[in-house]
Amino acid sequence: MATFPICLKDDTSLKDGFVEVKFKPISGREDQAGGLIWRAQDANNYYVARANALENNVTIYHTINGRRTEKQRTRMTVTLNQWHTLRVDFISSHFTVLLDGKSAIDWEDTTFTQAGKVGLWTKADSVTAFDDFVYSAQ
Repeated sequence: MATFPICLKDDTSLKDGFVEVKFKPISGREDQAGGLIWRAQDANNYYVARANALENNVTIYHTINGRRTEKQRTRMTVTLNQWHTLRVDFISSHFTVLLDGKSAIDWEDTTFTQAGKVGLWTKADSVTAFDDFVYSAQ
């Protein structure tokens, strides 16, 4: 079971809404990724959408009891050392992931239906800058 660097905003509890961040992948030999977390119950149970400059893709996962499972992946250009905007809209069981304003993934899931925290995610040796983290309930 892998562990990932995450940062959860403890005073949030969103069931439906959006989360958005500007991120800049700077370096990493194993990964160059930045991601968003929503409906987090704790550090081991949450949804995550991430964009990876090394692989040029956007992927959505759920993490259950610390085990991350890929659900859907889309090939998209994620440029190293350039600011990008990643956004997730989540309403009921429907999730829409956007990268730089373009639709990347539409996905349905009912693993986590209750309200949860939002936050940021990265992986392995990624060096990633984050800015303008915003979120709101629907």
